[in-house]
Amino acid sequence: MSRRYAADTSVPMDRSISEIRTTVRRYGASEFAHMESDTQAAIHFTMRGRRILFRLAMPDPKDAEFTKTETGRDRSASAAETAWEQACRSRWRALALVIKAKLEAVEVGIVVFEDEFLANTVPPGASVTFGEAVREEMRLAHEKRELTPLLPYLGGGSAA
Repeated sequence: MSRRYAADTSVPMDRSISEIRTTVRRYGASEFAHMESDTQAAIHFTMRGRRILFRLAMPDPKDAEFTKTETGRDRSASAAETAWEQACRSRWRALALVIKAKLEAVEVGIVVFEDEFLANTVPPGASVTFGEAVREEMRLAHEKRELTPLLPYLGGGSAA
C-alpha cells in the first residue's frame, strides 16, 4: 500500500498557503493570489514575466473515503470532517513541496524556469494554463501515435 506524502501532517492549511506565498516571493514572484471554492483551490503568482497557476482539486467531504471506515461502517460526522480536513492539509503540504522543489531546481540550474513551469503557465489573454490547453491534444497524439496540428514544431510538420 502506498503512503501519501504528509498523510499525517498537523500543519494547518493556512500555514501551507503562507509558506507557498513566502517561498514564491523569496524566489522573485511579483504577485501572489490564493483562491478557493468547494471543489478546488488555486495558487497564482507572477514570476519572470510569466503568470503561473497551480490548481488543486479539493476532496469531496461526502466521499466514502471520509464518511466510511475501512470496514465500511459509517463514520460520525465529526470523524468524517476530521478525516476530510486531514486530506486537505496533506494536499496543501504536497503543493508547497512541489512549488519549493521546482523553484530550487531552477535556482541551482537543474532545469530552466520556462520548462519547469510550462504546464502551469497561463499564456497572455488566456484563462487556462498551457498544460490544460494542450492536455487533450497530447492524449490524442499519443493514442494515435501521430502529431496533431497543435504540435507541428515537434517534428511532424513545419513550424509556421
